[in-house]
Amino acid sequence: QVQLVESGGGLVQPGGSLRLSCAASGRIFSINVMAWYRQAPGKQRELVASITSAGSSNYADSVKGRFTISRDNAKNTVYLLMESLKPEDTAVYYCNAELSTTWFDAQIPYWGQGSQVTVSS
Repeated sequence: QVQLVESGGGLVQPGGSLRLSCAASGRIFSINVMAWYRQAPGKQRELVASITSAGSSNYADSVKGRFTISRDNAKNTVYLLMESLKPEDTAVYYCNAELSTTWFDAQIPYWGQGSQVTVSS
């Protein structure tokens, strides 16, 4: 059984910062890409940032220069530092990990439970 548990969401004023964490636990053999997605009310879920096991990262244009994704491979944990937050960053943020549970299994995506981030004065 694999679980991704998120923490760190909340309410913040425009211009403020938050850091999200997502820890994967359970029977894990390897994790390839870890990522953060978000879904605002009435909108489709979108990719915010992703990072490979080697540390290569990618960002959505809307968050470049403001958000930083990082990971601790020893702890199977991914982080998202969000700075200079804007009201349009308000959404439920989901972590995602492509992982395998044994050496012979294909990697499949697992999802966290979602964390509400609200940017408002």
